[in-house]
Order: sequence, then C-alpha cells, then structure tokens
Amino acid sequence: MVTKHIGRTLLAAVAAWGLAASAALATEISFWTWRQEDKAAYNEMFADFTKLNPDITVKFESFPDENYPTIVSTALAAGHAGDVIHTHAYGWLEQFIKSGYFVQLDPSSVPSIANMPADALAATSYRVDGKLYSLPFASQTLGLFINKDVFAKAGLTPPKTWDEFIAVSKQLKEKGITPLANGLGTSWFNEMFVAVFTNPFLSQDFVKDLVAGKTTFKDPRYVAALGKLLELRDYMPQGYEGVDYDTAGQLFLTGRAAMLAGGSFDIATYRGQNPAINMDFVAPPSAKAGDTPEVTKFYDGGYAVNAASPNKEAALKLVDYMGTKAFGDKLVSLLGNISPIKGVEVKDPLLSEVAMLNQTAMPHINVVYFRFQKPTGSELLQGDITKMMAGSITPDQLAADLTSGLAKWYAPFQGK
Repeated sequence: MVTKHIGRTLLAAVAAWGLAASAALATEISFWTWRQEDKAAYNEMFADFTKLNPDITVKFESFPDENYPTIVSTALAAGHAGDVIHTHAYGWLEQFIKSGYFVQLDPSSVPSIANMPADALAATSYRVDGKLYSLPFASQTLGLFINKDVFAKAGLTPPKTWDEFIAVSKQLKEKGITPLANGLGTSWFNEMFVAVFTNPFLSQDFVKDLVAGKTTFKDPRYVAALGKLLELRDYMPQGYEGVDYDTAGQLFLTGRAAMLAGGSFDIATYRGQNPAINMDFVAPPSAKAGDTPEVTKFYDGGYAVNAASPNKEAALKLVDYMGTKAFGDKLVSLLGNISPIKGVEVKDPLLSEVAMLNQTAMPHINVVYFRFQKPTGSELLQGDITKMMAGSITPDQLAADLTSGLAKWYAPFQGK
C-alpha cells in the first residue's frame, strides 16, 4: 500500500513538474497595434492561435492612433518594439522597410502568403525589389452610408446618379433634414471625402495615365471632378468647415442627416453605437445613369515581424496563422472588415454588398500611389481642399498645387 501511495505521489509530482516546465518554456510574443477598440476580438483570435500552438501566447498592446507611427519608429530604432507590428500599407510601411526594421516574408516562413491576392501583396511589398514585408490585413472601402429610415420617412429614394443626388438633397433640405452629414473638420478624412465623390467622375484609364506619367492632376478630368465638390456645400451641415468626422457620424446615426460619406471600417462601429440603425452602404453617385458603380478601395495595412525580435520564430508562426482562412473568417465576423484572404466567408449581408462593390472599385489614388515621399499627395490634398471649399482657391489651383508638390519627388510630373 505504501509503495502504491509513493508511486501515485511520484506520478503526480512528475505531472505537475511537466506542466510547470511547459509553462516556463512557453514563449510570450507581443502584438502592437493602433486599434484599441479591437482588443477583445484580437484576444479571441490569439486564443485560437494558442490552442494550436500551446507553447506560444500573445500579448495585445495598443497605442494612440495619432502617435502610433512615432511610437513604433522610436521603439524600433531603440530595439524594444513589439514582436509583431500592425502596420499601415504603402508609403507608411516603406519607411520602416528602408531602415531594415522588418523581416522579409516568404512562402517558406509564411506559407499562408499563397492565400493572398496580388493587389493585396503589392500594398505591403517594397517597391524597389517587390519583396513582401507585411502580411496584408484588410481592405477598406469608401462609399456612401444611407440612413434608410430617414429616406423612408421623407418618402424619397436614395440617389444613384449625381443629378439624382442633387435633386434628393434639395428635397431633404426643404424637409429640414441635413442631406450630407460630412464636414471638413478632420484632415485625415477630408482626403477620403474627396476620393468618395471624385472617383466616379474619373476612370481606370485616368489612373493608368496618371501613374504612367502621361498626365498629371492638372488633367481636365480631375479638375472637373474637383469642381463637383463645390456643389456639395449647400447640402452639408451648417458650419461644415468645423464639423469633424466623429460629429458627422453622430448626425447620421441620430437621423439628423440622411447620408454620410464614409468607410466600411465604420460599419461595425456604427452598429455598436446604434444597434437599431437601419443603414445601407452604397456606391457614391455616378456621373450618369448606366455607369458602373464605383466605390474607392485601398488596403489598410498588414502584420510585420520585428527584425530585432528575440522571438522571430514564434512571431512568424503568428503571422502565418493570420493569413489562414480560419483567422480571416473570424476577423470578418468579429471586426466587420473585408479580409483579403482567399475563400474567407462574408456572411453579413451589408459586408457582402461591400465585397461585391469592391469588384469594380477605383483605387484610393493618393494613398496607393503618392504617399512614398514628402510632400505626400495626402498632405498636399488635405491642406488645399479646405481652401478650395472655402472659395479661396479654385479646383485648377488645387490641381496645380498637387502636381507641383509631387513633382519634387515624382519624376513623371517634373516639368509638367
């Protein structure tokens, strides 16, 4: 009996030692992001990852959006940044690649790269050598939010063309309803506001000509599209010059405004703020009837591995998992974003509509092509659009400023 008791005790001790040793050997990696609001969702997805990799746990760490680039840059330079860094795409990412801060990703270390479409990979690759440094996170779509209850109560139908948009806006205004919630009080969104309403008047051919250097922003097509924005001023909130994006969102959510130019990234946010909201997300008004609906699309960022991380192997495992269908399905479900991962299910009806609109989307021109050096197209446009809307400069002047500013580093615009 004593022998049996000793044996059981030894077995229990060995088992306890094994659990303790396993815990001691577990690797904790940190995930840095600017998206504090997504903490619960990411922790759930990281728990799924740890179930598959019991020796790795993930710590979620978030930082203020407005300070995130500086925080990440400073920490990377000092050698104490997170193991996996949530990055933005395009020019934001390239500055860190140039400094050698991120690990190059390839199919041998991150097999799930094969699950990504080419345009998503291009958004997080280095233009110089075409190598990938951040696994794509999500695409974002810019379009028009519609408060369906406001339209129904007013007895009106949401517009599809520009002429319909102006006519409906006049009728809404006569009924005491603000047609368009947007103001110009948030610089970063002003650039998106421009893209929403100008892209339907441009074309993929214009984008190709622009990128190839066959034309500039002084092109009559672009100037005319900018001119359309001036027609919106009568239908924006009183004092729109100072109305910021958050305030615009509240005007829309509370039914004081019928429409809002915005992004698919706010669908989940708006539902959380007003679960009863009866809204739609549609393409902005087209130039004329019969035109293909054209929203604006760009890739929001990706997941990169810190080259100085002491846990690179574990970090690469996490990033590889973040490219799997299982992760993508949950990201769509929990975050309400459109995942670039092939085969991901989009069950939400509104997000399904967004995914369909993406098939004929225009690129977010400044973000995709003109954010790689200073001054960026974003900085130039954000600085001038408020002046144009206030009437202190013309669309021609804005287009000329944008072209000459970019010509300082974008060779195809030089001398034009």
